[in-house]
Amino acid sequence: MDIPKIQWYPGHIAKAEKKLSEVINRVDLVIEVRDARIPLSTGHPHLNQWINNKKHILVINRSDMISQNTINSWNKWFENNDEYPHWCDAKRGIGIKAICKSTKESRLSIDNRRLSRGMKIRPIRTLTLGFPNVGKSALINRIANKRVVESARKAGVTRNLRWIRLDSGIDLLDAPGVIPPNLEDQKSALNLALCDDIGEAAYEIESVAIEFIKIISKLNKDKNANISLKKISNRYGVDITKGFENPSAWIDLAASKHTSGDRRRMAYKLLEDYRNQMLGKIALEVPKWN
Repeated sequence: MDIPKIQWYPGHIAKAEKKLSEVINRVDLVIEVRDARIPLSTGHPHLNQWINNKKHILVINRSDMISQNTINSWNKWFENNDEYPHWCDAKRGIGIKAICKSTKESRLSIDNRRLSRGMKIRPIRTLTLGFPNVGKSALINRIANKRVVESARKAGVTRNLRWIRLDSGIDLLDAPGVIPPNLEDQKSALNLALCDDIGEAAYEIESVAIEFIKIISKLNKDKNANISLKKISNRYGVDITKGFENPSAWIDLAASKHTSGDRRRMAYKLLEDYRNQMLGKIALEVPKWN
């Protein structure tokens, strides 16, 4: 079964992106937020043109959802590409101190540059940027050290651009998740669907569940993916390796045990179990070395 084209571009994102393009030139610093399970798929293709010569801090959220070994491997990969990400779990506040420190250092650098040009110091304008549902709002609340924006585990909670003044001399721009109007890389689009980083209206659940089993079959030998076939098989009482040749038949078998034969409910259960770490700390993307 071929996965249908995944496409999701709600009206509020289109409006927000238009407004974003109008204010981006006034921004001094961009804090980019990605999802640790799919750090490449959650990198926006237009990011470099938005950043231009602005200071950039890369934050990879949900570090709790992959193994420390995987994080270590990604750090080596990013260093090879001259990038040094901050890993965090914004929900629990882990890794936030280092991000705040980096933000303060960027603020001092921007202040010094303004003074050297004979300009007055003002609060630096900081944009938090990332795909929907990668945890931007939770991160903002942690940086602010109080609840200043709505945060929930679903895409599309932030719908408008909003400036928030912080005590640390920073004006934070909270923007809705931005996503390319055309998800040309359907592999990335699939990863976004699996991680619940785009709305369910964009994809067909059974097809995405089938693709998830195919990914497991391809990645299970890579230690950085951190996949336990035994754990998955025990969870459903059906050997997951039987699904490697015929994922659809595996869903039928699992559905007969768990959802009274309802394939769609079983597919949804499989995806939710992955998202809730019931299958382990599985990374859907692993470093590829040239």
